[in-house]
Amino acid sequence: MAASTTPQDWIAGARPRTLPAAVVPVAVGSSVGAFEFGWSAVVWWHVAGALVVSLALQVGVNYANDYSDGVRGTDDVRVGPMRLVASGRASASSVRVAALSALGFAAIVGLVLALSTSLWLLAIGAAALLAAWGYTGGPRPYGYLGLGEVFVFVFFGLVATVGTTYLAVGSLPWRGWVAGVGVGALACALLVVNNLRDIPTDTVAGKRTLAVRMGDAQTRRFYVALVVMAWVSVVLLAVPFALTALISVVVAAGPIRTVLAGAAGRDLIAVLGSTGRLQLVYGVLLTAGLALAA
Repeated sequence: MAASTTPQDWIAGARPRTLPAAVVPVAVGSSVGAFEFGWSAVVWWHVAGALVVSLALQVGVNYANDYSDGVRGTDDVRVGPMRLVASGRASASSVRVAALSALGFAAIVGLVLALSTSLWLLAIGAAALLAAWGYTGGPRPYGYLGLGEVFVFVFFGLVATVGTTYLAVGSLPWRGWVAGVGVGALACALLVVNNLRDIPTDTVAGKRTLAVRMGDAQTRRFYVALVVMAWVSVVLLAVPFALTALISVVVAAGPIRTVLAGAAGRDLIAVLGSTGRLQLVYGVLLTAGLALAA
C-alpha cells in the first residue's frame, strides 16, 4: 500500500456508484422466486450469500480494472473519478492484491453455495472469475476489444438474476430470464456512459471499447436503447404490480436528456451517478412489485 493511501481512497477505488449493479440482480432474482413459488420457498441464507458474491465480484472487477489499466497506462490521462494506480494513491501491487482478495472471497462464498445446491454452479462461478480478471487483465483483455458490455450483460444481468432465483428456490422460471434482461440492460447502460466519456482517451490509448468502435453518436443512441429495453422487459413479465418499475422513467429523463444533448467529458460524470440511481430505483420498484404480487 502506498504511504498516502487512505481508507477513503480504497472506498473511492471500489467505485461505490457501480455497486447497484451488484445489488439489483440479487433483489430482483429473489423476488422472482418468491412470486413464482411463494415466500416460504425462499432460502434466505442462499440469497444473502448471492449478495455477498455479487458485491465481491463487482468490487474485484473494479480493483482489477484499476490495476490493469493503471499498469498499461490507459488511465494516465483521465476526466473521470480518481483511479488508485494511475493517480499514485496506491501501488499497483497493493491494488492487485485487493482485486484478488475480493475475487477470492467471492470464490469461497460461491463454493459454499454450490456445495449446498448444485455443483454445476462451480463452472459458472469459475467463468465469472475468469471474466472478471480478463476484462482488462491478461495478454488479450476483452474490454479492449469492445466486449465489456457482453460480460456485464451476461454476468451482472442474466447470471446474477437467474442464479439468485435458482439459489433462492431451486428453479429457473422464465420470468427470471426476462427480468435478467432488464437488469443487464441497465448494468450495460452504466458501462456505456463510462465508455462514452472516455472515448477520446481510450482512442489514444488503443482501448477499442464498444463506444470507440460505435462512435459518439451511436453510443448515445445505444444508451437510450438499453434503458428502453429495461422497461420493455418489465412489460413482458406480465405481472401488473411489476409495472410500478416504469415509474423509473422519471429518474431516467434527466440522464437521457443530458446524453442526447451531447454532454461530454466531466459533464458525463453526473450522468454516471444518475444512471446508478436509475438502476437502483428500477430495481427497488421491480422488486417491490414482484414481492407484492407474491
